[in-house]
Amino acid sequence: MREAGRVTARALRAVGDAVRPGITTAELDDVAVAVIEAAGAKPAFKGYHGFPATICASRNCEVVHGIPGKIRLVEGDIISIDMGAIVDGYFGDSARTFGVGKISDELQRLLDATRSSLEAGIAQCVPGHRLYDIGAAVQAVAEGAGFSVVREYVGHGIGRAMHEEPQVPNYGVAGKGPVLMAGMVLAIEPMINLGGSGVRQLNDGWTVVTADGKPSAHFEHTVAVTEQGPRVLTLE
Repeated sequence: MREAGRVTARALRAVGDAVRPGITTAELDDVAVAVIEAAGAKPAFKGYHGFPATICASRNCEVVHGIPGKIRLVEGDIISIDMGAIVDGYFGDSARTFGVGKISDELQRLLDATRSSLEAGIAQCVPGHRLYDIGAAVQAVAEGAGFSVVREYVGHGIGRAMHEEPQVPNYGVAGKGPVLMAGMVLAIEPMINLGGSGVRQLNDGWTVVTADGKPSAHFEHTVAVTEQGPRVLTLE
């Protein structure tokens, strides 16, 4: 899983480096394909329940599962890139939200708070802690910064399948839920909205947007619970 995570991280960094005003999300998808294939890995998302691309590319008010296409990024946009890779049957999964050129201070605060909420959730991945300790930590950081947490979409276990048990909410009451044990691997992925927490799905059957049309950010890592503490697998 470490190698799958490393390939995922390398591809995500390459896509992030390519983000600029004028590029299309389809061109960003091409970047991810090239990196994953060069590593001898397989894209985890393409064909998954019929998803047509290697990355999910979600702009501005799009929360998750945006389909890459001909849309060109514009200065001041934010773009969330979610992707995964498969190596020897094991999955890696990671996401990051990038600013396109110069973004507003408000959007930068949203990105910073979402990243910080992910870090707070990861810190809870210790044997003996409870599953909802993760979501409680995410929620405290995000809502403490004045933002809202998406409820309908959550993190998940991951291993030989993209989505395994347990589900990992980004909200909850600390001290509740199953006990975390060494050897568990979780994809922790806060989806944090600038406005309200409500979302809806578009008619394409994939793209999820905020109900109020305000921007959303998404950060994710694949994390192993170990006796030595959390081990982030989706780093280069």
